[in-house]
Amino acid sequence: MATCLTLAPIATLAQGDAAPIPDNAQARSIGGGWACGPGFREADGACIAIDVPENAYFVDGSFGSGWRCERGFRKAGESCAAIPVPTNAYLVDTSFGPGWACERGFRQSGNACVAVAVPENAHIDYSGNDWECSRPYRQEGEACVLP
Repeated sequence: MATCLTLAPIATLAQGDAAPIPDNAQARSIGGGWACGPGFREADGACIAIDVPENAYFVDGSFGSGWRCERGFRKAGESCAAIPVPTNAYLVDTSFGPGWACERGFRQSGNACVAVAVPENAHIDYSGNDWECSRPYRQEGEACVLP
């Protein structure tokens, strides 16, 4: 006795929905449902294109805007604005602060880097942005004096 098995295509459904997979989506290999393809994000059961602004690049992930600003730029609304770097400063990779730091021998003053005024018998400290007295001198106000 022969048994006949008929295979019919099975529509992959979104998580809990009775709708077919939308354009620009693929069935999940684990757990069922579907996920939007690269460059798209889910919105109201559809996959819409992620609009990557100038000076930004696409970031694949489930959360966030789907893009990040290039080095030297910072997110400003739905675009990327250049980080103004003052003279005697350099860019730093941080999401807080001005996005730049003063070079050694300079300290931040507002939106500028000013030279550290090093008094006699002193030197630039380990941070590079301040000074300390050389031994055996000690600091007294803005000067270094013998004890």
